[in-house]
Amino acid sequence: MKKNIRFILLGELILFVAVFLFTIWSMDRSISGLALYIDIPSIIFILIVLIPGLIIMGEWKNFIKSFSVGIKEFSLLELKDIVIAVSAAQKLTILGALIAIITSIVLVLKNLDDLQMLGPCLAVCCLSGLYAAVIEFFLLPLRLNAEHKMNEEMDFGDE
Repeated sequence: MKKNIRFILLGELILFVAVFLFTIWSMDRSISGLALYIDIPSIIFILIVLIPGLIIMGEWKNFIKSFSVGIKEFSLLELKDIVIAVSAAQKLTILGALIAIITSIVLVLKNLDDLQMLGPCLAVCCLSGLYAAVIEFFLLPLRLNAEHKMNEEMDFGDE
């Protein structure tokens, strides 16, 4: 049976949204707390590291191909390149988040004299880590799917 990675990612998205909304609702009994989890500069910062990093390394096309593994046929070498590209995307996501967190902490420490802003500023620092974990939540099945397909291709090659 062929697994469609796009359905897997859609299922993960639905699962993530359901768990996320339930968690927010259970903490303060309303969905209005959702705005606390949105920090556009942190998302942009991670994407500014991720996308150009993949393009500079020449892995962007292979990364895009990872969304078609299981739908289209790929050679063993192409699958290996796809696994490398998704691994690079995972590492770049973590690095981007780490840079964003450290930059945010430096800005918080710069404005340490305003203690009322300390809590909200530290919350923003944590959001970059949350965004990296969410992106990793979606990159992991891409990598595992490509690795499984690569193993299947190697098994067929032995016969």
